[in-house]
Amino acid sequence: METKMANIFDLFNQIAKKEEPKEPITWLIVGLGNPGDKYFHTRHNAGFLTLDYLSQVCPCRIDRSRFHALCGEAQIGAHRVLMMKPQTLMNASGTAVAEAANFYKISPERILVISDDIAQAPGKIRVRRKGSAGGHNGLKDIIRLLGTDAFPRIRLGVGEKPHPDYDLAAWVLSEFTKEEQQALVGTFECVWSGIQRILDGDFDGAMQICNSHKPE
Repeated sequence: METKMANIFDLFNQIAKKEEPKEPITWLIVGLGNPGDKYFHTRHNAGFLTLDYLSQVCPCRIDRSRFHALCGEAQIGAHRVLMMKPQTLMNASGTAVAEAANFYKISPERILVISDDIAQAPGKIRVRRKGSAGGHNGLKDIIRLLGTDAFPRIRLGVGEKPHPDYDLAAWVLSEFTKEEQQALVGTFECVWSGIQRILDGDFDGAMQICNSHKPE
């Protein structure tokens, strides 16, 4: 009888834990890319690849379909965040970001966007508090729909075009070489450190760590 009662109390405790309210979402972390297997290892998907890494270290599953994106909730330090992979094509990334920001009442200053950067070599990182799209169509659409460029971003180097006449769309949709992919993956730990500092309000610390990162 005592064993049965103990089992019942354990069951009640498990149910109570499941029903405990979660902290509200206070940050969005958005990785940019294009959905579909054919784009998986392309330069434009640096943001998606970074979120795949983050989902392992947090950990969380980014697999719930919401806001025209695949989403997953995670606890990073004292912060409850929503990680997002927009499932529109890159040029319409703002749709997912604006919908989630409106739903959770998240200000632009708490929307951290991770994207590729063709102006930097693979393995380089650039952290900025705000700024123009710099020719990146995903960032451009987010700026358009948020009505501001005052959101933080982490831009990951994916390499410059081989020559000025090379078609830009063809370049960002091309796949990394093995060495380039290794250089990108080598930034993920540093990016993770930078993200934790950004969420805690230490933006200068994040810039110091990430912007000085050197490819191995």
